Amino acid sequence: MLHAQHSMLNAQCLFEKQRQDAPSAFPVKKTLQISDQFKRLTKSTPRRLGAPVPLCLSIMKKLLFSLSLATLVQFLSAADWPRFLGPAANGFSPETGINADWKAKPPATLWTIPLGDNGFAGPSVAGGKLFIIDHQGKQDIVRCLELSSGKDVWQFAYDDAGNDNYGFARATPTVDGDKLYTISRQGKLHCLDTKTGQKSWLCDIPKVFNSKKLNWEFAMSPVIDEDRLVLIPGGDNAAVAAVNKATGEIIWKGGGSDKAGYSTPVVATIEGKKQYVVFTGEALISVDAASGGQFWSFPWKTNYDVNAATPIVVGNQIFITSGYNHGCALLEVSGGNIKSVWENKAIISHFSTPIYLDGYLYCTGDQNALVCVDFKTGETKWRHPGFQKGGLMAVDGNLIVLDGKTGELAICKLSPQGYTETGRIKPLGDQSWTAPILADGKLIIRNRKSLACLDLK
Repeated sequence: MLHAQHSMLNAQCLFEKQRQDAPSAFPVKKTLQISDQFKRLTKSTPRRLGAPVPLCLSIMKKLLFSLSLATLVQFLSAADWPRFLGPAANGFSPETGINADWKAKPPATLWTIPLGDNGFAGPSVAGGKLFIIDHQGKQDIVRCLELSSGKDVWQFAYDDAGNDNYGFARATPTVDGDKLYTISRQGKLHCLDTKTGQKSWLCDIPKVFNSKKLNWEFAMSPVIDEDRLVLIPGGDNAAVAAVNKATGEIIWKGGGSDKAGYSTPVVATIEGKKQYVVFTGEALISVDAASGGQFWSFPWKTNYDVNAATPIVVGNQIFITSGYNHGCALLEVSGGNIKSVWENKAIISHFSTPIYLDGYLYCTGDQNALVCVDFKTGETKWRHPGFQKGGLMAVDGNLIVLDGKTGELAICKLSPQGYTETGRIKPLGDQSWTAPILADGKLIIRNRKSLACLDLK
Protein backbone atom coordinates (compact mmCIF):
# COMPACT_ATOMS: atom_id res chain seq x y z
CA MET A 1 0.00 0.00 0.00
CA LEU A 2 2.83 2.37 0.90
CA HIS A 3 4.47 1.85 -2.49
CA ALA A 4 1.15 2.29 -4.24
CA GLN A 5 0.82 5.66 -2.51
CA HIS A 6 4.38 6.52 -3.56
CA SER A 7 3.45 5.58 -7.12
CA MET A 8 0.58 8.01 -7.10
CA LEU A 9 2.72 10.83 -5.69
CA ASN A 10 5.48 10.18 -8.22
CA ALA A 11 2.96 10.22 -11.05
CA GLN A 12 1.53 13.50 -9.78
CA CYS A 13 5.05 14.96 -9.69
CA LEU A 14 5.65 13.69 -13.23
CA PHE A 15 2.37 15.29 -14.31
CA GLU A 16 3.41 18.64 -12.81
CA LYS A 17 6.85 18.54 -14.44
CA GLN A 18 5.42 17.68 -17.85
CA ARG A 19 2.71 20.34 -17.39
CA GLN A 20 5.44 22.95 -17.07
CA ASP A 21 7.67 21.64 -19.84
CA ALA A 22 5.25 20.38 -22.52
CA PRO A 23 4.51 22.94 -25.26
CA SER A 24 1.74 21.07 -27.01
CA ALA A 25 0.15 17.67 -27.00
CA PHE A 26 0.80 16.45 -23.46
CA PRO A 27 -2.88 15.85 -22.59
CA VAL A 28 -3.56 13.63 -25.62
CA LYS A 29 -0.39 11.61 -25.92
CA LYS A 30 1.47 11.76 -22.62
CA THR A 31 -1.52 10.84 -20.48
CA LEU A 32 -1.21 7.40 -22.03
CA GLN A 33 2.45 7.35 -21.04
CA ILE A 34 1.52 8.17 -17.46
CA SER A 35 -1.10 5.44 -17.53
CA ASP A 36 1.50 2.95 -18.75
CA GLN A 37 3.86 4.09 -16.02
CA PHE A 38 1.15 3.49 -13.44
CA LYS A 39 0.84 -0.08 -14.76
CA ARG A 40 4.58 -0.65 -14.57
CA LEU A 41 4.79 0.79 -11.07
CA THR A 42 1.76 -1.01 -9.69
CA LYS A 43 2.74 -4.30 -11.33
CA SER A 44 5.79 -4.48 -9.08
CA THR A 45 4.15 -3.12 -5.94
CA PRO A 46 3.06 -6.46 -4.39
CA ARG A 47 6.61 -7.80 -4.64
CA ARG A 48 7.88 -4.72 -2.80
CA LEU A 49 5.63 -5.25 0.21
CA GLY A 50 8.21 -7.50 1.87
CA ALA A 51 8.51 -11.10 3.09
CA PRO A 52 5.68 -13.69 2.85
CA VAL A 53 2.74 -12.91 5.15
CA PRO A 54 -0.25 -14.88 6.43
CA LEU A 55 -2.98 -15.46 3.88
CA CYS A 56 -5.53 -13.13 5.51
CA LEU A 57 -3.02 -10.27 5.66
CA SER A 58 -2.05 -10.93 2.06
CA ILE A 59 -5.71 -10.73 1.01
CA MET A 60 -6.15 -7.50 2.95
CA LYS A 61 -3.13 -5.97 1.25
CA LYS A 62 -4.42 -7.03 -2.17
CA LEU A 63 -7.77 -5.45 -1.35
CA LEU A 64 -6.14 -2.21 -0.19
CA PHE A 65 -3.93 -2.23 -3.27
CA SER A 66 -7.00 -2.67 -5.48
CA LEU A 67 -8.67 0.29 -3.80
CA SER A 68 -5.51 2.34 -4.26
CA LEU A 69 -5.36 1.33 -7.92
CA ALA A 70 -8.99 2.36 -8.34
CA THR A 71 -8.07 5.76 -6.89
CA LEU A 72 -5.25 6.06 -9.42
CA VAL A 73 -7.60 5.23 -12.28
CA GLN A 74 -10.03 7.85 -11.00
CA PHE A 75 -7.15 10.34 -10.81
CA LEU A 76 -6.38 9.71 -14.47
CA SER A 77 -9.92 9.71 -15.83
CA ALA A 78 -11.58 12.52 -13.85
CA ALA A 79 -9.44 15.37 -15.18
CA ASP A 80 -9.57 18.86 -13.70
CA TRP A 81 -9.14 22.21 -15.45
CA PRO A 82 -7.46 24.08 -12.58
CA ARG A 83 -6.17 27.16 -14.39
CA PHE A 84 -6.30 29.27 -17.53
CA LEU A 85 -5.62 27.08 -20.60
CA GLY A 86 -6.06 23.88 -18.61
CA PRO A 87 -3.84 21.48 -16.67
CA ALA A 88 -0.89 21.69 -19.07
CA ALA A 89 -1.40 25.40 -19.86
CA ASN A 90 -1.87 24.66 -23.57
CA GLY A 91 -5.62 24.46 -24.15
CA PHE A 92 -5.72 20.64 -24.11
CA SER A 93 -7.86 18.40 -21.94
CA PRO A 94 -6.32 15.00 -21.10
CA GLU A 95 -9.70 13.26 -21.24
CA THR A 96 -10.46 10.52 -23.75
CA GLY A 97 -13.61 8.75 -24.93
CA ILE A 98 -15.75 11.88 -25.09
CA ASN A 99 -18.86 12.12 -27.24
CA ALA A 100 -17.52 13.70 -30.43
CA ASP A 101 -20.46 12.81 -32.73
CA TRP A 102 -22.75 15.71 -31.96
CA LYS A 103 -24.79 15.08 -35.11
CA ALA A 104 -25.91 11.71 -33.78
CA LYS A 105 -25.91 12.71 -30.09
CA PRO A 106 -26.01 16.44 -29.36
CA PRO A 107 -24.63 17.16 -25.86
CA ALA A 108 -27.35 17.57 -23.25
CA THR A 109 -27.36 20.67 -21.06
CA LEU A 110 -26.96 19.57 -17.43
CA TRP A 111 -27.51 22.99 -15.89
CA THR A 112 -27.49 26.72 -16.65
CA ILE A 113 -27.12 29.57 -14.15
CA PRO A 114 -27.29 33.36 -14.58
CA LEU A 115 -24.21 35.57 -14.25
CA GLY A 116 -24.23 39.24 -13.32
CA ASP A 117 -20.86 40.42 -14.61
CA ASN A 118 -21.89 41.03 -18.25
CA GLY A 119 -18.39 39.99 -19.28
CA PHE A 120 -15.92 37.26 -20.06
CA ALA A 121 -14.19 35.99 -16.90
CA GLY A 122 -13.22 32.34 -17.34
CA PRO A 123 -14.05 29.33 -15.13
CA SER A 124 -11.71 26.74 -13.64
CA VAL A 125 -12.51 23.33 -12.13
CA ALA A 126 -10.82 21.20 -9.47
CA GLY A 127 -12.04 18.47 -7.13
CA GLY A 128 -15.62 18.58 -8.37
CA LYS A 129 -15.90 22.36 -7.78
CA LEU A 130 -16.13 25.15 -10.34
CA PHE A 131 -14.67 28.59 -9.60
CA ILE A 132 -15.48 31.86 -11.39
CA ILE A 133 -15.43 35.60 -10.65
CA ASP A 134 -18.94 37.08 -10.98
CA HIS A 135 -20.22 40.58 -10.19
CA GLN A 136 -23.27 42.01 -8.43
CA GLY A 137 -23.94 45.66 -7.70
CA LYS A 138 -20.64 47.24 -6.68
CA GLN A 139 -18.83 44.03 -5.77
CA ASP A 140 -16.95 41.24 -7.48
CA ILE A 141 -18.06 37.84 -6.19
CA VAL A 142 -15.77 34.82 -6.34
CA ARG A 143 -18.16 31.87 -6.60
CA CYS A 144 -17.53 28.22 -5.83
CA LEU A 145 -20.12 25.93 -7.45
CA GLU A 146 -20.80 22.22 -7.42
CA LEU A 147 -19.72 21.01 -10.85
CA SER A 148 -22.47 18.38 -10.84
CA SER A 149 -25.36 20.77 -10.20
CA GLY A 150 -24.22 24.40 -10.57
CA LYS A 151 -25.32 25.12 -6.99
CA ASP A 152 -23.31 27.63 -4.96
CA VAL A 153 -21.04 26.20 -2.25
CA TRP A 154 -19.63 29.53 -1.06
CA GLN A 155 -19.13 33.12 -2.19
CA PHE A 156 -16.44 35.68 -1.43
CA ALA A 157 -17.17 39.33 -2.18
CA TYR A 158 -14.93 42.41 -2.40
CA ASP A 159 -15.48 45.94 -3.64
CA ASP A 160 -15.31 46.92 -7.31
CA ALA A 161 -17.39 50.06 -7.64
CA GLY A 162 -16.22 51.02 -11.14
CA ASN A 163 -18.36 51.09 -14.27
CA ASP A 164 -18.95 48.16 -16.59
CA ASN A 165 -16.06 48.10 -19.08
CA TYR A 166 -16.69 45.01 -21.21
CA GLY A 167 -17.76 43.45 -17.93
CA PHE A 168 -15.70 43.42 -14.77
CA ALA A 169 -13.12 40.71 -13.91
CA ARG A 170 -11.39 39.14 -16.94
CA ALA A 171 -9.14 36.52 -15.32
CA THR A 172 -9.55 32.79 -14.70
CA PRO A 173 -9.07 31.58 -11.09
CA THR A 174 -6.09 29.28 -10.43
CA VAL A 175 -6.36 26.30 -8.07
CA ASP A 176 -3.25 25.02 -6.30
CA GLY A 177 -3.98 22.35 -3.69
CA ASP A 178 -6.34 23.87 -1.12
CA LYS A 179 -5.70 27.44 -2.30
CA LEU A 180 -7.50 29.51 -4.92
CA TYR A 181 -5.91 32.57 -6.51
CA THR A 182 -7.95 35.26 -8.28
CA ILE A 183 -7.09 38.61 -9.89
CA SER A 184 -9.67 41.35 -10.37
CA ARG A 185 -9.63 43.87 -13.21
CA GLN A 186 -8.44 46.44 -10.64
CA GLY A 187 -5.50 44.22 -9.71
CA LYS A 188 -6.67 42.79 -6.41
CA LEU A 189 -4.89 39.45 -6.04
CA HIS A 190 -6.64 37.24 -3.49
CA CYS A 191 -5.58 33.92 -2.00
CA LEU A 192 -8.62 32.00 -0.72
CA ASP A 193 -9.30 28.63 0.85
CA THR A 194 -10.91 26.37 -1.76
CA LYS A 195 -13.19 24.67 0.78
CA THR A 196 -14.51 27.71 2.63
CA GLY A 197 -13.67 30.82 0.60
CA GLN A 198 -11.87 32.30 3.60
CA LYS A 199 -9.24 34.89 2.66
CA SER A 200 -5.62 33.99 3.38
CA TRP A 201 -4.07 37.18 2.02
CA LEU A 202 -4.54 40.07 -0.41
CA CYS A 203 -2.03 41.85 -2.65
CA ASP A 204 -3.18 45.10 -4.25
CA ILE A 205 -1.01 44.93 -7.39
CA PRO A 206 -1.29 48.59 -8.57
CA LYS A 207 -0.46 49.93 -5.10
CA VAL A 208 2.37 47.51 -4.40
CA PHE A 209 4.04 47.81 -7.82
CA ASN A 210 2.93 51.31 -8.92
CA SER A 211 1.36 49.85 -12.05
CA LYS A 212 0.61 51.94 -15.11
CA LYS A 213 -3.11 52.35 -15.84
CA LEU A 214 -4.55 50.19 -18.64
CA ASN A 215 -7.52 50.96 -20.88
CA TRP A 216 -9.15 47.61 -20.10
CA GLU A 217 -7.45 47.04 -16.77
CA PHE A 218 -5.86 43.77 -15.61
CA ALA A 219 -6.69 40.59 -17.53
CA MET A 220 -3.83 38.19 -16.72
CA SER A 221 -4.61 34.98 -14.86
CA PRO A 222 -2.43 33.85 -11.92
CA VAL A 223 0.39 31.44 -12.84
CA ILE A 224 1.92 29.10 -10.25
CA ASP A 225 5.58 28.16 -10.51
CA GLU A 226 6.80 26.09 -7.58
CA ASP A 227 6.62 28.36 -4.49
CA ARG A 228 5.56 31.50 -6.32
CA LEU A 229 2.94 33.33 -8.33
CA VAL A 230 4.13 34.99 -11.54
CA LEU A 231 2.49 38.35 -12.26
CA ILE A 232 2.62 41.13 -14.87
CA PRO A 233 2.18 44.32 -12.79
CA GLY A 234 3.54 46.71 -15.42
CA GLY A 235 5.17 49.03 -12.86
CA ASP A 236 8.49 50.76 -12.34
CA ASN A 237 11.10 48.04 -12.90
CA ALA A 238 8.17 45.68 -12.38
CA ALA A 239 7.13 44.58 -15.84
CA VAL A 240 7.15 41.12 -14.22
CA ALA A 241 7.08 40.10 -10.57
CA ALA A 242 7.11 36.95 -8.45
CA VAL A 243 5.35 36.77 -5.09
CA ASN A 244 5.32 34.02 -2.49
CA LYS A 245 2.17 31.97 -3.05
CA ALA A 246 1.83 31.26 0.69
CA THR A 247 2.10 34.87 1.88
CA GLY A 248 1.86 37.26 -1.09
CA GLU A 249 5.22 38.78 -0.20
CA ILE A 250 7.44 39.97 -3.06
CA ILE A 251 10.24 37.58 -4.04
CA TRP A 252 11.51 39.81 -6.83
CA LYS A 253 10.41 42.33 -9.43
CA GLY A 254 12.13 43.22 -12.68
CA GLY A 255 12.11 42.86 -16.45
CA GLY A 256 12.09 46.60 -17.13
CA SER A 257 9.17 49.03 -16.85
CA ASP A 258 6.88 48.14 -19.76
CA LYS A 259 3.18 48.65 -19.08
CA ALA A 260 1.30 45.38 -18.72
CA GLY A 261 -0.36 43.62 -21.60
CA TYR A 262 -3.51 41.53 -21.23
CA SER A 263 -1.83 38.17 -21.61
CA THR A 264 -0.89 35.46 -19.09
CA PRO A 265 2.81 34.64 -18.40
CA VAL A 266 4.40 31.44 -19.72
CA VAL A 267 6.87 29.31 -17.73
CA ALA A 268 9.49 27.98 -20.17
CA THR A 269 13.00 26.60 -20.43
CA ILE A 270 14.84 28.01 -23.45
CA GLU A 271 18.47 27.23 -24.20
CA GLY A 272 18.70 25.51 -20.83
CA LYS A 273 17.54 28.54 -18.83
CA LYS A 274 14.28 28.62 -16.92
CA GLN A 275 12.46 31.84 -17.67
CA TYR A 276 9.11 33.60 -17.85
CA VAL A 277 7.97 34.66 -21.31
CA VAL A 278 5.67 37.65 -21.03
CA PHE A 279 3.60 39.68 -23.50
CA THR A 280 3.67 43.25 -22.20
CA GLY A 281 1.76 46.09 -23.76
CA GLU A 282 4.77 47.01 -25.88
CA ALA A 283 6.90 43.92 -26.44
CA LEU A 284 7.49 40.24 -25.88
CA ILE A 285 10.05 39.91 -23.12
CA SER A 286 11.74 37.12 -21.18
CA VAL A 287 13.04 37.29 -17.64
CA ASP A 288 15.15 35.01 -15.48
CA ALA A 289 12.86 32.89 -13.28
CA ALA A 290 15.34 33.14 -10.42
CA SER A 291 15.96 36.89 -10.37
CA GLY A 292 13.65 38.74 -12.75
CA GLY A 293 16.57 40.00 -14.82
CA GLN A 294 15.63 40.53 -18.44
CA PHE A 295 17.12 38.10 -20.99
CA TRP A 296 15.76 39.79 -24.13
CA SER A 297 12.98 41.96 -25.53
CA PHE A 298 11.27 41.91 -28.93
CA PRO A 299 9.26 45.08 -29.77
CA TRP A 300 5.61 44.36 -30.65
CA LYS A 301 3.68 47.62 -30.60
CA THR A 302 -0.03 47.28 -31.39
CA ASN A 303 -3.07 49.53 -31.42
CA TYR A 304 -4.15 50.44 -27.88
CA ASP A 305 -1.26 48.28 -26.58
CA VAL A 306 -3.48 45.19 -26.69
CA ASN A 307 -1.33 42.05 -26.57
CA ALA A 308 -3.71 39.50 -25.09
CA ALA A 309 -3.16 36.03 -26.59
CA THR A 310 -0.74 33.84 -24.64
CA PRO A 311 2.58 33.18 -26.44
CA ILE A 312 3.21 29.62 -27.67
CA VAL A 313 6.72 28.38 -26.78
CA VAL A 314 8.08 25.34 -28.65
CA GLY A 315 11.75 24.65 -28.00
CA ASN A 316 13.63 27.88 -28.72
CA GLN A 317 10.84 29.29 -30.91
CA ILE A 318 7.90 31.44 -29.83
CA PHE A 319 4.67 32.24 -31.68
CA ILE A 320 2.84 35.49 -30.92
CA THR A 321 -0.31 37.06 -32.34
CA SER A 322 -2.33 40.24 -31.78
CA GLY A 323 -5.52 41.79 -33.11
CA TYR A 324 -6.44 45.14 -34.65
CA ASN A 325 -5.07 43.87 -37.99
CA HIS A 326 -1.58 43.48 -36.54
CA GLY A 327 -1.05 39.77 -37.29
CA CYS A 328 1.38 37.18 -36.01
CA ALA A 329 5.03 36.16 -35.95
CA LEU A 330 7.35 33.27 -35.22
CA LEU A 331 10.39 34.32 -33.20
CA GLU A 332 13.57 32.37 -32.48
CA VAL A 333 15.99 32.62 -29.58
CA SER A 334 19.63 31.83 -30.34
CA GLY A 335 22.65 32.62 -28.18
CA GLY A 336 20.50 34.75 -25.90
CA ASN A 337 19.25 36.93 -28.76
CA ILE A 338 15.81 36.93 -30.36
CA LYS A 339 14.90 37.46 -34.01
CA SER A 340 11.88 37.14 -36.29
CA VAL A 341 11.65 34.00 -38.47
CA TRP A 342 8.47 35.08 -40.25
CA GLU A 343 5.61 37.57 -39.84
CA ASN A 344 2.22 37.69 -41.57
CA LYS A 345 -1.53 38.07 -40.99
CA ALA A 346 -2.58 34.44 -41.25
CA ILE A 347 -3.72 34.66 -37.62
CA ILE A 348 -4.98 37.95 -36.20
CA SER A 349 -6.02 37.04 -32.69
CA HIS A 350 -7.54 39.75 -30.54
CA PHE A 351 -7.28 37.54 -27.45
CA SER A 352 -7.78 33.85 -28.30
CA THR A 353 -4.74 31.68 -27.60
CA PRO A 354 -4.00 29.24 -30.45
CA ILE A 355 -3.85 25.47 -30.07
CA TYR A 356 -0.51 23.94 -31.11
CA LEU A 357 -0.03 20.31 -32.13
CA ASP A 358 2.65 18.56 -34.19
CA GLY A 359 3.88 21.63 -36.04
CA TYR A 360 0.51 23.28 -36.69
CA LEU A 361 -1.43 26.13 -35.08
CA TYR A 362 -5.23 26.37 -34.91
CA CYS A 363 -6.95 29.63 -34.00
CA THR A 364 -9.93 31.93 -34.37
CA GLY A 365 -9.65 35.69 -34.31
CA ASP A 366 -10.26 38.90 -36.19
CA GLN A 367 -9.89 36.97 -39.45
CA ASN A 368 -13.46 35.69 -38.77
CA ALA A 369 -12.46 32.12 -39.47
CA LEU A 370 -10.91 29.06 -37.88
CA VAL A 371 -7.52 28.63 -39.50
CA CYS A 372 -4.75 26.04 -39.49
CA VAL A 373 -1.26 27.49 -39.98
CA ASP A 374 2.13 25.80 -40.40
CA PHE A 375 4.17 26.76 -37.34
CA LYS A 376 7.54 26.71 -39.13
CA THR A 377 6.58 28.58 -42.31
CA GLY A 378 3.46 30.64 -41.54
CA GLU A 379 1.66 29.04 -44.49
CA THR A 380 -2.12 28.69 -44.12
CA LYS A 381 -3.04 24.99 -44.51
CA TRP A 382 -6.78 25.55 -44.40
CA ARG A 383 -9.34 28.20 -43.45
CA HIS A 384 -12.98 27.70 -42.47
CA PRO A 385 -15.10 30.89 -42.32
CA GLY A 386 -17.86 31.63 -39.83
CA PHE A 387 -15.92 31.76 -36.56
CA GLN A 388 -15.55 35.19 -35.01
CA LYS A 389 -13.22 35.52 -32.04
CA GLY A 390 -14.57 33.26 -29.34
CA GLY A 391 -11.94 30.79 -28.18
CA LEU A 392 -11.23 27.09 -28.59
CA MET A 393 -9.86 24.04 -26.82
CA ALA A 394 -8.64 20.57 -27.79
CA VAL A 395 -9.57 17.10 -26.52
CA ASP A 396 -9.16 13.54 -27.75
CA GLY A 397 -8.16 14.47 -31.31
CA ASN A 398 -10.84 17.15 -31.65
CA LEU A 399 -11.18 20.92 -31.51
CA ILE A 400 -14.16 22.47 -29.73
CA VAL A 401 -14.63 25.96 -31.15
CA LEU A 402 -16.94 28.79 -30.08
CA ASP A 403 -18.20 31.41 -32.51
CA GLY A 404 -17.83 34.60 -30.51
CA LYS A 405 -20.65 36.42 -32.31
CA THR A 406 -23.47 33.86 -32.34
CA GLY A 407 -22.48 31.54 -29.49
CA GLU A 408 -22.59 28.52 -31.80
CA LEU A 409 -20.35 25.69 -30.61
CA ALA A 410 -18.77 23.31 -33.13
CA ILE A 411 -16.62 20.21 -32.84
CA CYS A 412 -14.18 19.27 -35.60
CA LYS A 413 -11.18 17.04 -36.16
CA LEU A 414 -7.81 18.34 -34.94
CA SER A 415 -5.99 17.82 -38.23
CA PRO A 416 -3.96 19.88 -40.72
CA GLN A 417 -5.60 17.92 -43.54
CA GLY A 418 -8.75 20.04 -43.54
CA TYR A 419 -11.84 21.11 -41.62
CA THR A 420 -14.06 18.14 -40.77
CA GLU A 421 -17.00 19.07 -38.55
CA THR A 422 -18.79 16.36 -36.57
CA GLY A 423 -21.47 18.50 -35.00
CA ARG A 424 -22.70 21.96 -34.08
CA ILE A 425 -25.02 23.23 -31.35
CA LYS A 426 -26.16 26.58 -29.94
CA PRO A 427 -26.60 26.10 -26.20
CA LEU A 428 -26.49 29.73 -25.04
CA GLY A 429 -26.15 31.96 -28.08
CA ASP A 430 -25.16 35.63 -28.18
CA GLN A 431 -21.70 37.12 -27.73
CA SER A 432 -19.36 34.48 -26.28
CA TRP A 433 -15.71 35.44 -26.14
CA THR A 434 -14.64 33.05 -23.37
CA ALA A 435 -13.00 29.78 -24.46
CA PRO A 436 -14.82 26.56 -23.44
CA ILE A 437 -13.25 24.24 -20.86
CA LEU A 438 -13.69 20.53 -20.08
CA ALA A 439 -13.54 18.73 -16.73
CA ASP A 440 -14.75 15.23 -15.84
CA GLY A 441 -16.67 14.87 -19.08
CA LYS A 442 -18.47 18.18 -18.57
CA LEU A 443 -18.06 21.05 -21.04
CA ILE A 444 -18.34 24.50 -19.47
CA ILE A 445 -19.28 27.49 -21.61
CA ARG A 446 -20.46 31.03 -20.95
CA ASN A 447 -21.77 34.11 -22.68
CA ARG A 448 -22.21 37.56 -21.13
CA LYS A 449 -25.29 36.54 -19.15
CA SER A 450 -25.08 32.83 -18.32
CA LEU A 451 -22.84 29.88 -17.47
CA ALA A 452 -23.77 26.39 -18.74
CA CYS A 453 -22.57 22.82 -18.27
CA LEU A 454 -22.94 20.26 -21.07
CA ASP A 455 -22.56 16.50 -20.92
CA LEU A 456 -19.79 15.16 -23.19
CA LYS A 457 -19.78 11.59 -21.84
